[in-house]
Amino acid sequence: MSSWETFLKNYISNERLGIFFDFSGMNFDDRFFESMATKVKDAYGSMSALESGEIANVDENRQVGHYWLRNPNIAPTPELQGIIQNTISDILNFAEDVHSGNVRGPHGIFKNLLCIGIGGSALGPQLINGSLGDRPKMKAYFIDNTDPDGMDRTLSNLDLEDTLVIIISKSGSTPEPRNAMLEVMKKFETAGISFQKQAVAITSQGSKLHNQATGEGWIKTFPMFDWIGGRTSITSSVGLLPGALIGVDIGEFLSGAREMDSWTRLRSESNPAMKLALAWYHATKGHGEKDMVVIPYKDRLSDFPKYLQQLIMESLGKEKSLNGKIVNQGISVYGNKGSTDQHSYIQQLRDGVNNFFATIIEVLQYRSEKSMEVEEDIASGNYWHGFSIGTEQALSANGRQILVISLRRFNAFSLGMLIALYERAVGFYASFVNINAYHQPGVEAGKKAAANVLIVQKSILGVLGKNRNKPLHLNGICDKLGSEVDKKLAFKILERMSHNNYSIERVAKSDKIEEVTYKFIG
Repeated sequence: MSSWETFLKNYISNERLGIFFDFSGMNFDDRFFESMATKVKDAYGSMSALESGEIANVDENRQVGHYWLRNPNIAPTPELQGIIQNTISDILNFAEDVHSGNVRGPHGIFKNLLCIGIGGSALGPQLINGSLGDRPKMKAYFIDNTDPDGMDRTLSNLDLEDTLVIIISKSGSTPEPRNAMLEVMKKFETAGISFQKQAVAITSQGSKLHNQATGEGWIKTFPMFDWIGGRTSITSSVGLLPGALIGVDIGEFLSGAREMDSWTRLRSESNPAMKLALAWYHATKGHGEKDMVVIPYKDRLSDFPKYLQQLIMESLGKEKSLNGKIVNQGISVYGNKGSTDQHSYIQQLRDGVNNFFATIIEVLQYRSEKSMEVEEDIASGNYWHGFSIGTEQALSANGRQILVISLRRFNAFSLGMLIALYERAVGFYASFVNINAYHQPGVEAGKKAAANVLIVQKSILGVLGKNRNKPLHLNGICDKLGSEVDKKLAFKILERMSHNNYSIERVAKSDKIEEVTYKFIG
């Protein structure tokens, strides 16, 4: 078969939606699709059950309904349909009230938006802001970590009186957003400004944060549904409220996701989400044997690889199958924008270890108005497209697997399409490898380990406090803590406390850990 015939056989076009797919560089053969027929049929069945409201996250006994968010009519009950529709209306009305000044700060109309969240509660709003937030009605800032220096840097750029604050946390007890909220509240208090009159919560009904917000009289609360996971929350209040506030057309964003959902629901050889999932399976042999490199040739999509990193790796990175068998599944995702990649790791992708498959995402229309020429008959956008096609050809010529997703133009609608495309591809792939894409036991394990660190820290402070001003070596401290204490953990905690104003003095006269002493001087 000629390369042109291979291209035609593996090209999917949707002129109406303005999105196109080239899978010819994935080196499929007919036998692969035949071998996957049963898995494909089962994946469609699993997806249909999911959208119909079947319990998908068995760990938490909950449904998974992010597809309902952009088409409330398919939600399994009239009550859910009404809740989704009312939430979208509330978001649009609130954004209009903020923009018009009906909801305002001490100095007048809010100019800044501070979003506090973690994981999907930050990555989604950041993606929307970075890709669609030009000429914003409000300038968006984010705190997405519990790094004190990072918080200080963000807050130093803000006039608090002009800032509307959104706290995003399903439970209200997740440490990162809770800590940031407390730090921001303290800043408001120090400045003599009412935090409550400038605060909004996105959280679940009856959560700790919900009760705090309603009890303290915050401006408003918006729902975070228990059937939505953080990594699929961008089309919920989590992404829609910040998007509407900065001026994004969230109706078009939802419309793009809804259109892609409708297309990728079809049991067809031209279903791009199914073809995408099959490409992943083919490249990785269904066991994550290759990494996924995502290269968007569009500055607006610079945050998209990071967004996909969570969506794909948190969904597919699982130790056990649905049957409880140890499978250690997952696909590693990394990426950066082109043409930046031309000058960084494309060298390794072409000539180094062949342990990846690449996805190029390009936009055909590089500018709506006519461009100047940087050379005769050549505009800067022609170079941009040249680098995109050149990278594709250079990688393919050296036996690297590559697929290309092309958008006619980039806007809120096309971003919605990309989000929905990858969400469904993740669901299909999870079915192929027989895992649950909608829970995250590894994340919970990390949270438990972090909580244990804080318990040990309090114990260490107790030991040093009882021996005030008495220098103690690490071994002496651990002896007083008990034989079960992990010395490595204790050392790392002591090092961090002694560098951060915990009234602990560290004395090091040599590089040997055993000779370092610590004492409580508070």
